[in-house]
Amino acid sequence: MIVDSTYVLKKETRELINDIVGKPYSFLQSIKMRGIGCKRMIIDEVSPNLSKYLNQISDVNYANIELRSKGILIYMNKGLKNFTWAIPFYQLVIYKINGSSIHAQGRFIHFRNNKTFKENKAFFDKLLNEKVNFDKQYNFRPV
Repeated sequence: MIVDSTYVLKKETRELINDIVGKPYSFLQSIKMRGIGCKRMIIDEVSPNLSKYLNQISDVNYANIELRSKGILIYMNKGLKNFTWAIPFYQLVIYKINGSSIHAQGRFIHFRNNKTFKENKAFFDKLLNEKVNFDKQYNFRPV
């Protein structure tokens, strides 16, 4: 689900995002986790159905990721507009090929492998651990 988050979100939209990816962590929880967000990363490539949310001209596009209890939020900018992509853990697939690629809901976003991406390695490790812990509660082993 992608929403326009340029202005204050409506109560219904905020509740829908909280239902999909969980409520935001409290200040103390985020300190205990040593952060729940990453530094902004350069977007290298996106799927065709996601390109309408990014700058079309030769500008550099950036995105941030926020960790939630049941998923992640990806924040993207297009000019003066902000868009938020909510991805629950059960739909999240991450590939590490020359950077990192996040796939969900028939869309993908590929981040460039540069200095800021390498600085976010600890965040991606934390993200993968949270996804594994989320998947553990659903025992998918064949009988």
